[in-house]
Amino acid sequence: MPLFDRITLNPSQCGGRPCIRGMRIRVSDVLDLLGTGVEVNEILSDYPDLKREDIYAALVWVARYVDDPRLSA
Repeated sequence: MPLFDRITLNPSQCGGRPCIRGMRIRVSDVLDLLGTGVEVNEILSDYPDLKREDIYAALVWVARYVDDPRLSA
């Protein structure tokens, strides 16, 4: 499964925020855990449906999202 197929956007799920593979695990939830120092193996243990590749996909997705050029008025 390509990395970006792992990130889904559904307006009727989680307020339209990006989620992992259609589950109710938001990209921001994964990033918050990583940002507070939780190890990848612990996240995978706490969320058994989550795969290591999902975490990598979340990181790449956010890196590309914040690098998207935007024009401001």
